Parts: sequence; C-alpha cells; structure tokens
Amino acid sequence: MPLSISTVNVNGIRAAVKHRSETNRGFLPWLEDSSLDVVLLQEVRASEDLARDALAPALDAGWHLTMSESAVKGHAGVGVLTRSAPGAVRFGFGSAEFDDLGRYLEVDLDTDLGPVTAASLYLPKGAALTDAEKDIAKYEEKARFLDEFGDHLGRLVRRRRHVVVGGDWNIAHAEADIKNWKGNLKSPGFLPHERAWVDGLLDAGWHDVTRDLYPGESGPYSWWSWRGKAFDNDSGWRIDYQLTNRSLAERAVKSTVDRAAAYDLRWSDHAPVTVTYE
Repeated sequence: MPLSISTVNVNGIRAAVKHRSETNRGFLPWLEDSSLDVVLLQEVRASEDLARDALAPALDAGWHLTMSESAVKGHAGVGVLTRSAPGAVRFGFGSAEFDDLGRYLEVDLDTDLGPVTAASLYLPKGAALTDAEKDIAKYEEKARFLDEFGDHLGRLVRRRRHVVVGGDWNIAHAEADIKNWKGNLKSPGFLPHERAWVDGLLDAGWHDVTRDLYPGESGPYSWWSWRGKAFDNDSGWRIDYQLTNRSLAERAVKSTVDRAAAYDLRWSDHAPVTVTYE
C-alpha cells in the first residue's frame, strides 16, 4: 500500500478548524476527505489540550495526535497526526535553547513500506541583518538553530530506516522557489547563508523529493501572503517541503500542493504539501 504524507503550517489550529462559510469549512473536512496516512502540523499555536479540543472530531474518528507545544504561550507548536499510534516519540533534537519551543518532533511508525521516522519542523523565520537589535536577535537565533539542527540532520540521514522531515522550513532554496526572487534577495528565507545551508543538507544525502520529482517547475508554491493580490497572482514561496533520506526518496512517486481554488477558501496562509511513497 502507498504511504501518503502531508505537511502543512496551519497558522493556528483553532483558526484553521473554523467554518468560515458554507464553502470554506476549514481544516477538518479537508482532513476527512483526504486519504492521508500522516499529517505533519506546524504553527499549532495552542496547548495540547486546546489542540485536542480543536481536533476532537478527527481524534474521535481514529486519528492519533502527537504534539510538542511551545513554552511560549500561543507561539509555534508542532504536531503529527497518524492513523495508528507511533511506536516511539522524540521531542526536540537535543537543544537546550530550542527543545521547549515547539519547533521539532519525531515519531517512529510501522508502515507497509517498512519502519519510518516522520518529523515535523517549524524552523524560525529569522530576519535580515540590520542595525536594529530586534533584527540582530532574530538573525542570530536562526543562525544558532541552523547550526544545531544541521548537526542533528547529519546524524538522522544515516539512520537505517526510511526518514522524512517535513514542515515549514522558512527557507526558499532556489530562484525557482520564489515568484519574485529578484525582489527578495535580501529577505529572510532567501539569504545566501540560508540557501547554502540547504545546499549542505542535499550534499549530505537529503533529498528534496518535490524538486526531485519536478525539477523544471517554478514552485509549486506553498505560502502566499494574506495581503494584496499575492494569492490571486500566485506570487508565492515554496518554503514547505519534505526532505527524505535516500531510501525513502527512491519510493516517492508523486507530490502535490493542495492550493485552495480561491482566496476565500483558504484556512491557512500555507497550503498542504503531500507526497506519495510506494
């Protein structure tokens, strides 16, 4: 049987599940209509109790939620929804600074493809380096995260099982990953050192499976600003993706972005990115 894994930044789970209109019924109907096996959630922005309340219909239907909430109330938070209970769970990646901030979570699963480690990541947005203290702090925080997390990924890619790390990476790797790349050369998420960091991951054995499957495409974008006409003009960024080790990359057969048909049908500023492995 195929294994379908989706990653999505929900931009607040309590907001994502709301019924905004008769045609935009939110995250839960989308989940119910899917044939997914695993959903990696980012920016849950709620305690685990509140997240379970928001997701109660899905949990009652048999989904299992594993979650790492942030020690900062209403901030970050990652989760994993699975059809069956994970065999093991690991919170964080051994960082004294970041493990309590709800930015990374791993679960081990038994699947028809064999053992799989699936991880949900919400990488800091950061900032461009200016003279402002706030920008300096955000820039340096992201740099520290990349250093520590890169070490963890260097070990994880060598595991003798299938591994996927999906999430909001907050880095567009290449020019093809941003509609307006020329206008964003100095923007956080497209800075030279951030893009070079992703280069290093790919050189170390990680595979960007969407780009491997569709090497010549612009995008497909997964995030659009709420402001202006970004969504209508498809002026987006591809910052949500799944990186896998070689064994799972060889099983990837299809990748799709579940982009809403219209602006008022969105329940997040991100769209789910789904990869099918066989």
